[in-house]
Amino acid sequence: MDTACRAHDVTFAYPGQAVLAGVDLELPAGGFGALLGPNGSGKSTLLKLLLGRLRPAGGEVRLLGRPLSAIPAAERARLVGYLPQEVTAAYPVTVAEVVLMGRWPHLGLGFETAHDHQVAADCLARTDTTDLAGRLFGTLSGGEKQRVLLASVLAQEPRVLLLDEPTAALDLHHQHEVMELLTRLRREGLAICLVTHDVNLAARYCPLLWLLHGGRVVASGAPASVLTAANLGAVYGPRLRVVADPDTGGPLVLPPLPTDDEGQP
Repeated sequence: MDTACRAHDVTFAYPGQAVLAGVDLELPAGGFGALLGPNGSGKSTLLKLLLGRLRPAGGEVRLLGRPLSAIPAAERARLVGYLPQEVTAAYPVTVAEVVLMGRWPHLGLGFETAHDHQVAADCLARTDTTDLAGRLFGTLSGGEKQRVLLASVLAQEPRVLLLDEPTAALDLHHQHEVMELLTRLRREGLAICLVTHDVNLAARYCPLLWLLHGGRVVASGAPASVLTAANLGAVYGPRLRVVADPDTGGPLVLPPLPTDDEGQP
């Protein structure tokens, strides 16, 4: 199977702080995976290494079979779409303008063409945001903003999509709405990797998981093989429970049972 992104024996450190050590990761073409782990485990840093915004101190990152370091920044921007944790508009801008901004890797020093406007319109349609086109971005709800930002990233026409906690600020309904949209995009051929703290959301939607702890991948693979009581206990501490999801049959992680004043369940 072709590979969209691959990290091999990657290490990285900020000044005075080691972050990643010997990380291996492989996202297949058309794959859908999630990076899991507690705060400080290196998830967002690894995502930025896959994107090329950071360079590894050791090891190698490859994109679509090529060394990432050998791909010019302008070409990377056409191949990889990235949605960070927070995006704010510094000045009033409409939804249509936000999505059209996603065309910048294809414009060079030129102006938008009819083709660029058509691509933007198609991306609005793919994310069910056409009816929001004339609205100011700042007036949207959290779920609407995420769908619009995804439309803007899709306007880059990327082959790989990297997202840092795309559901973190959303309510339960909009969390599932975004994950269902990502599932549809994956079926259209996009390779997708996201960072999330919601292990159950990841287990339900992502066929491939990586569990990070202390800057290392401690488990990877299908949700059932990653989200075990032993793995979760080693990373998050004991007493988490893993049961079968009644809808999917996959793993469902539950908090500890409540205890009485004497510490008994």
